[in-house]
Formats: sequence, C-alpha cells, structure tokens
Amino acid sequence: MAPGRTTRRTRTRTAAVALAGLLLTGAALSGCGLVSGSPMTDDVKPGTVGRGLPLKGATLTVTSKEFTENLVLGQIMGLVFKAAGATVIDKTNIQGTIGAREAVRTGTADGMYEYTGTGWITHLGHEKPIPDIHKQWAAVRDADRKNGIVWLPQSSLNNTYALALNAANLKKYPVRNLSDVAALLKRNPGAVTLCVENEFATRNDGLPGMARTYGMTIPSGNIRKMTGGVVYTETRQGTSCTFGEVFTTDGRIGVMGLKVLADDKHFFPNYNAAPEMNAATMKKYPQIAPLLAPVTKALNNTVAQELNRKVDVDGEDPHEVARNWLVREGFIKGGGG
Repeated sequence: MAPGRTTRRTRTRTAAVALAGLLLTGAALSGCGLVSGSPMTDDVKPGTVGRGLPLKGATLTVTSKEFTENLVLGQIMGLVFKAAGATVIDKTNIQGTIGAREAVRTGTADGMYEYTGTGWITHLGHEKPIPDIHKQWAAVRDADRKNGIVWLPQSSLNNTYALALNAANLKKYPVRNLSDVAALLKRNPGAVTLCVENEFATRNDGLPGMARTYGMTIPSGNIRKMTGGVVYTETRQGTSCTFGEVFTTDGRIGVMGLKVLADDKHFFPNYNAAPEMNAATMKKYPQIAPLLAPVTKALNNTVAQELNRKVDVDGEDPHEVARNWLVREGFIKGGGG
C-alpha cells in the first residue's frame, strides 16, 4: 500500500480529535512484530550516535502509521533511542495518520517520523503547499508549536507523486521531466498515455493540477484508471500506457527498472520525512535533537526505496530492516532483539 495518500485531505480539528480518541482507546495498537507497548529488547550500542548514553534512564515511546515506510522510520527512531541508553516502548503501526499524530500531541507517544506536506495540509488545514522544501518545513515547525509539537530538521526523503516510464519507452521517448512530457504531448498526443489510480485522476494535487501547471491537454482516452499495484505492473510492461503514476520512495521503482521524471516546475507537494516530537519530551530530553539529526540527514529517496523494497518485495521484517541499515551506516552497533 502506498503511503498516506488518503491522509492528505484536510480534516477539521474536531473530527481529527474524535477519530484519534477512538483509535487510541482501541483494544490493541499492533506493534511491528510486538504487542503494543512492548519494550524493544535489542542489544544495541552507540555507534556514531548515542555515545555517552545521553538518554540513559529515559523511557520513550515511539509510534508510526501502518504503512511500510513509516513503520521502518518508527523503528529507526526507536533503535537510535535504545542505543543511546533509553528504554523504548514500541507503539508503531497505528492505523491512520490522525491516530499517530494525536499519540504524539497528547504525549501517549514521544515521537514519530511525519511528512511535512501531511503536517501542513492534513493536520494544520492549509490547502496550498509551499514549493520550497525548507520553507515548507519551517512553516510547519512554526505553526505546530501551539499544538505542543516540535518538528526537528527534515530529511531529503520526499514521498510524493511522480510519473515514471520503463527503459524501452525512455529510449523511444527521451524525456527527463514533466515539461518534456508536455512538449511530447503537443508533438505526438498518442505517445502520452497514462496509467493512474482513480484518486490521482481527480485530485487537485494529482493529475488535474499537474496538467494545468504544465499546460497539458490530455485526451480522456489516453488516461487509464486502475489500482495502485496494477499501475506499476502496467508501467513496467509499457504497452497499455507509456507513463505511470508512482510514489517517489516506492521500492518497486528500482526493482522494475522504472525511470522517475523530474517535476521541474515543482508542482507536487513536498512530503519530506522529519521527526515530529512531543514538546514536553523535547524540553525534558533536548539531547534527542542531535541524536536524530545525522540519521535523518542520511535518509533520502534512494535509501527509502531500498528499505521499502526489503519489506515489500523481499518480505523482511521492518524492525530488522531498520536495525540492519543503522548498523551498516555505523549509527549503532549490536545484534537482534
């Protein structure tokens, strides 16, 4: 399942709180291979982060949404805290973005990785994204302070929409970005056929908005609507459609050999992953910020595609994927849990 697309619709604060209450008081919030609220038992030690055990004596709860990428990011955060000396409670895998957010806001959890576009549009109720990545993060950071939320610096991991095509079609139509696709459409309308999800076909931050921004008049017969998984399959085959809608951090992109086209006019919203922390937690443990900073900085779309692929394609456990990556990068040392 692709991350968080239905969570990007603006919701009223009343509805958000009501839904969050139902989610958070449910019978069980499944952890990643753990019972909700279970401590992480990994025998991990500091690597390049966590030296001196700056969180020794702390008990911290991490959370996440239920989709692969956010699960892995939640495990990454928890393992960094664990290596730094904290007792870590795993409450990852909360269904829906509202429940995970409310867990952090209310202090049921201490932190998670959230996406700047989701914070700005879904949680803070804005309709127009900010094109500049840093300005979007800064706007979310500043606006969310009143809600008791602290946003730490974002990664370059940007889980947003894109168009992609297979190698054969790239050779046939050597396009690099969406402006090239618009030019191709004018020269050869039949060459620009699209496989897209139903929602993307109607969303203002999807196909209609993209077409307006790039001056594309796409014949309706050139647009084929289908479920997300089928989009990838059809784009890989490249016969029923030349271009397909993808999510930029999806692990299938590399496995299927797809080329992602640049959004050169920066139409699609920025969904950069960043630590979203409870303000009271950060006041008590300000050392969390320097602990997470180098780890967050190392996260990018290539890393995300690799980690997502290990879970979604190779069938590995998100916790193990997160731990193995942190060990490989030298951030932590140690074994399993």
